[in-house]
Amino acid sequence: MKLSTLSCQAVLAALLLPANVLAFSNIASTKNHAARSSSSSLQMSSSTNQENKGLPVINKMDRRSAIMGTIGTVICANNANMNIASATVTIANNIPNWTLDNNVQFPVLALNTVALTAEETERALGYAMSQGIRHVDFHPGKERDGVALYLKNHPEARKDLFLNTKIRKAPPGTSATDAADMARKQIEEDLGILGVDQVDMLMLRDHPDCDVIQAQWKVMEEALASGKARSIGVINFCEKALTCVLETATVKPAINYFMWHVGMGGAQTTGRKLREFGESRGIRTFAYGAVGEPGPNDELLSNPVVNEIAKAHKKDPSEVALRWVLQSGCAVSSRPTLNFGLGTGACSGEMNACEIGLQKRAGVFDWSLSNSEMKKLDALTSPNDNPTLFSSAGCPNAFVMPKK
Repeated sequence: MKLSTLSCQAVLAALLLPANVLAFSNIASTKNHAARSSSSSLQMSSSTNQENKGLPVINKMDRRSAIMGTIGTVICANNANMNIASATVTIANNIPNWTLDNNVQFPVLALNTVALTAEETERALGYAMSQGIRHVDFHPGKERDGVALYLKNHPEARKDLFLNTKIRKAPPGTSATDAADMARKQIEEDLGILGVDQVDMLMLRDHPDCDVIQAQWKVMEEALASGKARSIGVINFCEKALTCVLETATVKPAINYFMWHVGMGGAQTTGRKLREFGESRGIRTFAYGAVGEPGPNDELLSNPVVNEIAKAHKKDPSEVALRWVLQSGCAVSSRPTLNFGLGTGACSGEMNACEIGLQKRAGVFDWSLSNSEMKKLDALTSPNDNPTLFSSAGCPNAFVMPKK
C-alpha cells in the first residue's frame, strides 16, 4: 500500500478532527491513499465547572469501547513555516500516535503524574486507561512506584501502556563520569522496581555542563541499543543544550519536552524559535504546561479570546488550551485536574474530579478548532512564558525554587 504525502497543516487539520467526523474514506485514490480511520462517536454533555465540582456529566458508555476503530496512516511532509521533519502518524483508539524511529508508536496525549503520590498515580493511571490514554509520563520515585503498583495489579496492561520516564538531573559539580554512572544505575533501578525489561521512552534532563549532557546521552544511547529503552528524548533543552547533545550524538533525541501554551505561538517568541530549531533537526515537540506551569495560568484561562472560543464549543477554557497545543502540531502531557501548583498535584478520587478531568482530556479529540479560531489563538502574545522554565542554569531564565 502506498501512502499519500500531505502537508503538516493538512494532516493536522484532518488528523485532529473529531473521530465521528474524520473517516479518511474520501482520501483514497486509485494509486495513492491513506488508510481509513473510523470510530463511533462518544456522547458527552459538558459543564464549565464539571472538573472542579466533580459533577457526573459523562455518559456511562465506556470510552474505550466507544472509540475503537481501525488504524489510519498519513505522512506529514515538511511544513514551510516550521520546517518539521517528515514522520508517519497513526490513529488508534481515537488518540493519534507519532511513529518514531524503529516503528515506536508514541501516543500524542499523555497522563502527567507530576507530584502525585504512588496511590494517586495508580488511581490516575486506571482512570486514564479507561479513557484510552495509555501514555504515562512519570518521574522516578513515588510516581514510578505508583506505575509499578498499577502494573503489579494489572500485569496484562503492560502491552498497552507507553511508559515514559526521566533520568534524574545530576547535581551541579558532578563529573561527567559520575553523571554517566548515576544514569546507568537509575535505569537498572527503575526497570527493577517497575518489573519490566524496558521502558518505551527515556528522557534526559539538561545540565549546565555540556560534558555531563554528552556523557549521559551516551548512556541513553546504550540503553536504546541494549533494548532497555525503545526511544530516547530530552527535557527542557534550550538551543544551547540541543546544540551540545547533537555535537556527539549518534542517535538524535526523538523529542524535546518543554512548555508550550496559548500565548507562546508568536513568530518571535522564544518558544516558537525553540520549536523551529528542534523540529528543523528532526526533534519533535512534546509539550507540558498547556494551561501553564507551575500552576494554572490565570491570565491564559481568563483570556477573552480563549473564553469566547470555549463558549462557542461549550467547553472549558482549559479544553481550548489543550486542543490548541495538539492542533498546533505538538504531543502533550496533561495533568489530570486543574488542582495543582508548585510541587503539588491531586487525584484523590473525591467527587470524581480526577476521573472527569481525564474524560475531558481524552475528549479533546472529539472536536476541533476552526482555522479562524486557530489564527486568533496563534496571534495571542501573552502569557509568553519561558519554554524551558524548569531547565538548569545552563539555559536562560531557568526556574529557581523559592526558599522556604
